[in-house]
Amino acid sequence: MKSVLVSEDHAIVRFGITAIIRDILDPVKVVEAADFDETIRQLSEQTFDLLILDINIPGGNNLQMISAVRLRQPGIRILIFSGYDEQMFGINYIQAGADGYLEKHAPEEEIRRAILTMAEDGKYLTPGIRTRLLDHHGHHGHPSSPEAANPLLALSGREKEVMLLLGKGMSVMNIAKTLNIQVTTVSTYKSRIFEKLNVNSVIGLAEMIRLYSN
Repeated sequence: MKSVLVSEDHAIVRFGITAIIRDILDPVKVVEAADFDETIRQLSEQTFDLLILDINIPGGNNLQMISAVRLRQPGIRILIFSGYDEQMFGINYIQAGADGYLEKHAPEEEIRRAILTMAEDGKYLTPGIRTRLLDHHGHHGHPSSPEAANPLLALSGREKEVMLLLGKGMSVMNIAKTLNIQVTTVSTYKSRIFEKLNVNSVIGLAEMIRLYSN
């Protein structure tokens, strides 16, 4: 019997995902976690075949979540289930060690296909992420590459995390606490983000996020 851990802070989303899992993987054991601390506790207490992980849950919200999960269960399959745009964030989480990435607003049919594929084959990459991976390993930085059309794609995974929090109006100090890094490090990221995106204010940054992250 397969064992699945659903790590998601919204109860209605957990309910929906759990219902889909029970429908397509029966018989299956499903355990739920509402924050990252509970996720880690469950991973420490029992073995799972698959983790469906929201990357923006309380106690988490960064790429290091993947390493923390792998430290406890190296063989677990990780499907990132995120409200963040796949084109912006998908490749960073795949490169960090996740086995799949799926946007929350994907059609139910695609959610079913992703979970089933992960349970059977261990990997789920959308055509968009496959293209990004090929581009990244091939003609990265070429004028016709996605980065030329969307400057946000030129940012690293951590830079994107800092960018989104800045765009939400968070202070450098609060971002440092949220991501568990030094204030000076956040300031460095902020300067680098402004330089790469050619903006000079948080308002300008927020406008760029609005234009390019949809």
